[in-house]
Amino acid sequence: MKNKISILFLICIAFAACNSKNKDEQINPMKNEDTSSNEISLTDQQIQLGNITTQTIAETQSNLEQTYTGILTINQGKIKTISARAMGRIEKLYFKTTGDYIKINDPVCVLYSEDIAIAKQDYFTAYKQLAMPGDFGKNAQSMLNAAKQKLLFYGLSHKQIESIKTTSEVSPYTTFYSTSSGYVTEIVATEGSYIMEGSAIIKLTDLSNLWLEAQVNVNYAKSLHLGQNAKISFSDYPDKTINAKISFIDPEINPDTRLLLIRLEVPNPNVQLKPGMQAMAKLSQPNIEGLFIPTDAVIREENASYIWVEKKHGLFESLMVETGAETNGMIEIKSEMDPSKKVVITGAYAINSEYKFRKGSDPMEGMKM
Repeated sequence: MKNKISILFLICIAFAACNSKNKDEQINPMKNEDTSSNEISLTDQQIQLGNITTQTIAETQSNLEQTYTGILTINQGKIKTISARAMGRIEKLYFKTTGDYIKINDPVCVLYSEDIAIAKQDYFTAYKQLAMPGDFGKNAQSMLNAAKQKLLFYGLSHKQIESIKTTSEVSPYTTFYSTSSGYVTEIVATEGSYIMEGSAIIKLTDLSNLWLEAQVNVNYAKSLHLGQNAKISFSDYPDKTINAKISFIDPEINPDTRLLLIRLEVPNPNVQLKPGMQAMAKLSQPNIEGLFIPTDAVIREENASYIWVEKKHGLFESLMVETGAETNGMIEIKSEMDPSKKVVITGAYAINSEYKFRKGSDPMEGMKM
């Protein structure tokens, strides 16, 4: 009888201990410690409250499409500089305001130059000596050719050189004409100023082709290439869309923003678009194969990006991943993934917050990609 009482007493004690443990877990379900530093266990109630859902992911095809905002700028390849071909003094400028349009053969400036005046005189003298008999006439032709080449070097046109033959007096003043068409973007010289040979007088640009410069996320830039097509739209012209191509991808990443500069050439035949105007470039790539998960499923820290996967029911593990392009709320996972792994696609931030609360640190603290 005494043995039966002892056994019954022990069973009651065990039952009470078990009941107490269950009650304690209901009050504090986070009491148990996880076995690994990058793992966390959750109760069914927490999974439900955190809206935590998982699914296996497989390689799929996706259409990548990104829109980037940029500013139209002058195409630096379309800038022409009109320079002095000889030392002298600017007597007159025909264009004094930036934004003026200059056509080919429009007069640009009048230059007083003694060097050009000497070359003109040599040409005039040689021409007059052509009619002289004997060696004078023969030597005059060589002198005439040499003087003409020097005048061409100084920038005079054939018409201007021919006019020297009929002049009564050689002038030290020479009018120079534009060899290009474009809008004046900079006036370097001023009337009355002395300039050296090669010094800039004015700068012109052809606005029929502009640049659109935009900053691109480094992950997305990996899939960009020169010559890639883009659709350009404009805030000032909502109904206008232009096809453009990528002409430049900066080889250097901005270390502060982790962004990459790309440049697109935008045709502007009617000069309706202006430098400084805001524009949007939509870049798309169809049928890109890869692993894509919702963007919110990736936790991004300063040194790493990681996701949560379910090892078994209620037990979650953080995995560091390399991310790729982002599009339409999805992000590419470049790291190799076990196809049997169930990835947390909703509630990842809830798990992360609980982990930090419980363990006081990030799952990937101290780790780098």
